[in-house]
Amino acid sequence: ALTPHALTVSRTAASTASPCSSAGPRAGGRWLRRSRSGAGPSDPCSARRRRSRPPRSACCGGRCREPTGLPASGPKAFPELGADGVSFSFQELCRQRMAVKTSDRPEPLHASRINSVSSQFSDGPIPSPSARSSTSSWCEEPVQSNMDISTGHMILSYMEDHLKNKNRLEKEWEALCAYQAEPNATTIAQREENIQKNRSQAVVPYDHSRICLKAENSHDNSDYINASPIVIIRQSQCGHGVFLCLQMVWENGCVVIVMLTPLTENGIKQCYHYWPDEGSNLYHIYEVNLVSEHIWCEDFLVRSFYLKNLQTSETRTVTQFHFLSWNDQKVPASTRSLLDFRRKVNKCYRGRSCPVVVHCSDGAGRSGTYILIDMVLNKMAKGAKEIDIAATLEHLRDQRPGMVQTKEQFEFALTAVAEEVNAILKALPQ
Repeated sequence: ALTPHALTVSRTAASTASPCSSAGPRAGGRWLRRSRSGAGPSDPCSARRRRSRPPRSACCGGRCREPTGLPASGPKAFPELGADGVSFSFQELCRQRMAVKTSDRPEPLHASRINSVSSQFSDGPIPSPSARSSTSSWCEEPVQSNMDISTGHMILSYMEDHLKNKNRLEKEWEALCAYQAEPNATTIAQREENIQKNRSQAVVPYDHSRICLKAENSHDNSDYINASPIVIIRQSQCGHGVFLCLQMVWENGCVVIVMLTPLTENGIKQCYHYWPDEGSNLYHIYEVNLVSEHIWCEDFLVRSFYLKNLQTSETRTVTQFHFLSWNDQKVPASTRSLLDFRRKVNKCYRGRSCPVVVHCSDGAGRSGTYILIDMVLNKMAKGAKEIDIAATLEHLRDQRPGMVQTKEQFEFALTAVAEEVNAILKALPQ
């Protein structure tokens, strides 16, 4: 959830450097076999702890309904917009959506979830509510990959062994639970003036690995926010922390937000509603204007909004991908929906170098699971011949505590990686 409390700023799981099988031995076996010769000094995977590199995100191009009554649009007012004033990332999403024939769309399952602002600015007839909120059966196929085929088959074999031998998974998880990050001081997060900025006191950033805001731009002259630079991982915000979140998004040049929590679970608020249902909201010097909101399937939707800095009069377009069906301490009902979601996020982000903001309620369990899956699959897509998912998780925990909170989440990550690998192998020429 979004709160100044806990953010995870991850430099895009897609381009984050992650540790691999050169790490030391661990109970329960390796994710993949170790190279006989071992990792040499020149091996980029020889060090378990590596600083993540900036993510590469991509915005798309296409045609979406052009809003009116919002901040002035056009290439001059919005450097990241196309000639028609529409963000490239959201244009592509809309183009793909329009490519789906109406006859192929099932009846809406959650019509109340969508408040289509874009329909108000349509240059054609206003569609019916059912058309605006229809649920698509469309999903993305795995992108072209440079994955090493032998590595892919080894992963599938490893997963098959884990499914047959649950004791092996149990031992591997026990070893991960015993892992202690060094250094692990959190004195800044525990200061009296910062405690109220933490949604959960159990998950706070390490002193050596935290996002620092520009104190001169903060309303309380503080540089603290509960966020960590993996991608950008953060806790959800409480009402008073939305400004800190927007300040972080602005100062880090973020244009993609991945939200992995519903707003409420069993009547308990998980995240502050930091975007307007229509029109605009003002948070100190940042104005948020909702442009459009589209449900892509039963499990996730995509929003686009303008973020304006009133001090500088600059405006940027931000795309938010909201996964709806993942509760705290749980796992999604299926890996397919999350893998489809991840492909959509990465397609929008491809080609960019700014961080992606990933958040749930505490910036650890769901955020950690998503980032772990993304880091491993991106490493494989680049042709890595050895993968150690447990060492990758330790690498994440070196940068933020509590990443992946339950054994079920860890097992879900393993299963998701194996299913995506299987899909990629099937798509390769025989």
